[in-house]
Amino acid sequence: MTKAIKLLTALPPHQRGRLTALAHEVSFPEDTRIFEAGDRADRFWVIRSGAVSLTQQVTSLQRVTVASLGVGDLLGWSWLFPPYEWDFGAEAFSPVRAYEFDAAAVLALCEEDPQLGIVLVRTVAEILAHRLEATRGRLMEHAALRGRSAL
Repeated sequence: MTKAIKLLTALPPHQRGRLTALAHEVSFPEDTRIFEAGDRADRFWVIRSGAVSLTQQVTSLQRVTVASLGVGDLLGWSWLFPPYEWDFGAEAFSPVRAYEFDAAAVLALCEEDPQLGIVLVRTVAEILAHRLEATRGRLMEHAALRGRSAL
């Protein structure tokens, strides 16, 4: 499996500084729904402390955790791709402090500094590839366990 990538530490110092100049600190109490699948994605976060669960609604009464995020992790990538709607929901698993970024401001910065835009998109792509690989591994483990229990 590929190594987990942290957005801010993956950026060169100059570009990291330009990006973090747009951030402001926010906090979410434990059990707070941060966003819901299908809602407009107009921001993203980098977690400073705490843990966040990414969830998928599987029935009207059941949510399944598809990933757990912690310190340094990127929360939210749907702001970068049309139709700019969250693909999952997110919930604070513990009290969370994070840097929040306004997507429109970040996209404007990327237009102004195309090199930063390229590095940012590549880094987000690496993060997504790692999460996809991790999810595939969990699904394979789940399928193997289900197969054994059927015997």
